[in-house]
Amino acid sequence: MKKVITIVGPTASGKTTLAIEIAKRINGEIISLDSRQVFKGMAIGTAQPTKKQMSTVEHHLIGCLKPEEFISSGKYASLVKEKIDAIKCQNKNPIICGGSGLYYRAIQKGIFEGSISNFKIRNKLEIQYAKNPEILFNKLKLIDKEYSKIVHINNRQRLIRALEIYECTGKSPSEHFQKQYTEPIKTVKLYTIFLKWERISLNNRIEERTREMFDMGWIDEVKNLLELQAIQNKIFPSLNSIGYKHIKSFLNNEINKEKMFEMIYTRTRQLARRQEKWFKQEPINLFVMMDSLKGDKIYKILDCFVEGIL
Repeated sequence: MKKVITIVGPTASGKTTLAIEIAKRINGEIISLDSRQVFKGMAIGTAQPTKKQMSTVEHHLIGCLKPEEFISSGKYASLVKEKIDAIKCQNKNPIICGGSGLYYRAIQKGIFEGSISNFKIRNKLEIQYAKNPEILFNKLKLIDKEYSKIVHINNRQRLIRALEIYECTGKSPSEHFQKQYTEPIKTVKLYTIFLKWERISLNNRIEERTREMFDMGWIDEVKNLLELQAIQNKIFPSLNSIGYKHIKSFLNNEINKEKMFEMIYTRTRQLARRQEKWFKQEPINLFVMMDSLKGDKIYKILDCFVEGIL
């Protein structure tokens, strides 16, 4: 069975650009593996592929959920599997691309028994988080010290989901991860390419991309989402993403523009480090040192691997 090329790495590492170039070479279509790009109305702040990029190569699981919706890692893994099958039925090659470690693990290992949702418990945890997120984070450290090391206190969705799992099953996320089974996705075999950058280079890329996002109208994007949230009188969990909550604070005159940018830049760098730490624990076939590969050199090297995979 052909392996599915999967491109992962920290935020701003160039995953989308590389995936598109490979897709052009192998008659491929791209399946997003991103916990935020899946939402509508968040194209700028989640660095979704541009309309021009999506016009050259077909993309899947981009902007397909409403901002008030919730999706579990298990459900996402099922959607990825469906897209893989659909793309292969067209005699094309699927390429998975993204930086969500939890979704990647769900695809690799399946979902664990007891991976259920309880909206009553989740709503209770949402209210508690809004009052004092530190209390929930300390609770996670008590029940799952290992998992708390890779879940930041500001990652509201993942923190709440971890505690929801515990309250539903009586077991910590780490206990469940150890018992994950592969039944839902046993036919998927991945060839995973991790994009690695030197820290200074990646930080520079993060800063440059953040400035580009503001030039593209990120503040207006947040304004539109806040207005929509008010009109619908609903909670948009997606607005707790990096950048969105900081821009909201700026719009509420709680912080100035310089502080807003610095906070977003810092949080994004922290996210990149967490992503790298997560993927160190996952099965990776090829590490690509991006600093030393420029121009067409990277494509020539990867073409050799791609030919052997397909």
